[in-house]
Amino acid sequence: MKVKEIMKQPFVTEKDLSLQEVAKIMSTKDIGSLIFTKNDEIKGIVTDSDLIKHFGSKAKMSQIMAKNVITIAPDENLDGALKLMKKKEIKRLPIIQDGKLVGIITMTDIMANAEELEEDFLLDN
Repeated sequence: MKVKEIMKQPFVTEKDLSLQEVAKIMSTKDIGSLIFTKNDEIKGIVTDSDLIKHFGSKAKMSQIMAKNVITIAPDENLDGALKLMKKKEIKRLPIIQDGKLVGIITMTDIMANAEELEEDFLLDN
């Protein structure tokens, strides 16, 4: 199974929002991360864990976001995505095609497809 088969539309902003604004968007949209872009290029990502760490801070998104964002291509296999997430100790992967953000997958998305992932693993071995 390929990453593109389960990827979802990412939530992005080009504005350098306050953490309170980020928290409100994430709560309203029921999402665990918000991606900061500039001209369709990822500049960083803020996660729910980042918000917890910086609770009460007056910081802006750009001050706390992870800037070296780990990404994956849409044609990669899910097992490769899972291995990358485990190695890098992350729970979500933005998906990049031709230098542009096209989607996102989370550990939850992968686990929801665990049965298919297991079948693919068995077929490959």
